[in-house]
Amino acid sequence: MADFELDEELVRRLSHLLQETDLSEIEYETGGCRIRVARQVQQTYAMPAQPAPAPGGAQGAGQDAPKPGPEATAEQVPAGAVTSPMVGTVYVAGEPGAAPFVGVGDQVREGQTLLIIEAMKVMNPLPAPRDGTVTQVLISDGQPVEFGEPLLVVE
Repeated sequence: MADFELDEELVRRLSHLLQETDLSEIEYETGGCRIRVARQVQQTYAMPAQPAPAPGGAQGAGQDAPKPGPEATAEQVPAGAVTSPMVGTVYVAGEPGAAPFVGVGDQVREGQTLLIIEAMKVMNPLPAPRDGTVTQVLISDGQPVEFGEPLLVVE
């Protein structure tokens, strides 16, 4: 592996560019060296107002109670959840039809690829943040994901 000398001025300029353009990350590649600068963006989600129930519990016969939508669980992040570092499309395998990188019950090592998130035509592997066991997979292949969305649980 070739030595890489970090150009601090370039990193500072890229960081400043992130702030000016309100981007969350930027990547620059030249001469086989790649620099990626990212910042944490705090997003606030507004919950849609729920309509008031009809007086007297007048739901029609045979109607089921409304099921909670995804917004009902958006605030509930399970302990040990691995969340999406970006907005994109999640893929559970390296290519269509291939076996998933991980499944429920699999032991993972820190740094092991858990899945891939495609963002702006770039495939970004998501590494395991720690050693552990995958106890839940909360997404499906090809699903769009938001920044901070829980993807799977490693305990």
